Amino acid sequence: MSIAIGDTLPDTKLIKATDNGPDAVQSADFFKGKTVALFSLPGAFTPTCSAKHLPGFVANAAALKAKGIDEIACTAVNDAFVMGAWGKVSGSADVTMLADGNCEFASALGLTMDGSGFGLGKRGQRFSMVVKDGVVDQLFVEAPGAFEVSSAEHMLAHL
Repeated sequence: MSIAIGDTLPDTKLIKATDNGPDAVQSADFFKGKTVALFSLPGAFTPTCSAKHLPGFVANAAALKAKGIDEIACTAVNDAFVMGAWGKVSGSADVTMLADGNCEFASALGLTMDGSGFGLGKRGQRFSMVVKDGVVDQLFVEAPGAFEVSSAEHMLAHL
């Protein structure tokens, strides 16, 4: 069963990519007491993720924050080193990169996909959500292969 609006996020370990290296954080602690625009994508440096998904949140960071978002976070089933490098080359200082290297967070959300056909294995689905103090306030899950409802622009239109 997938996470739904009104549900509390599961508490799993994520790895935050920082300038000082990987920093383990519990999801309950990360989302506590703030409003977070969270988006998930199948993988760092992949075509749609690099050309559209991450750049949309980078370009719209100020607009999202003007509508009450305290922090913008990106998660993917990649390690913290890859997420950190992708964040640096993508100019995403406004986006916190959260590695879900073992797919624990995506699995706990019930939002995984099988990318084995592309050599990717188990990955997180493409989605975005607004999380208020650890509770899902809005949720936008993409159909397989689509990129429509999880964009920063779509989220902005619903804030």
